[in-house]
Amino acid sequence: MKALLQRVTGASVVVDGEIVGKIGAGLVVFIGIANDDSFRDAQYLVQKIVELRIFSNETGRFDYSIRDIKGELMLVSQFTLLADTQRGRRPSFTGAAPPGEAERLFNCVVEEALATGLRVATGRFQQYMQVEIHNDGPVTILLDSAAKK
Repeated sequence: MKALLQRVTGASVVVDGEIVGKIGAGLVVFIGIANDDSFRDAQYLVQKIVELRIFSNETGRFDYSIRDIKGELMLVSQFTLLADTQRGRRPSFTGAAPPGEAERLFNCVVEEALATGLRVATGRFQQYMQVEIHNDGPVTILLDSAAKK
């Protein structure tokens, strides 16, 4: 499971002209779910996301986590994080979990994130979304649950 974190001052997700999710300062997290991912991957990533110290203190040093600043999370499913571009000119997504399994695990990520007490918003699974991000920094970090193995 991969998570691409972007520190933001605010963000929103629009589906068919309707805002379906909106946050203030915090993190937008794009989640890519692979064929071999499990509930443990979801738990690992959420723990890492809420504890990662990527918010600046008064001197500009990364010292605070999203939990420390009481920030908000926007979780967006994004299978394209699993793109394999090694061959040809068109990415392959064979490493991405099938939609049913990916949705189940994405929902696990959402439930684990909600259990942290943070405010959590989401996009809509398997929908065309327009994500507006007000990047802060910019700070963008890629996490991969394979790193724990």
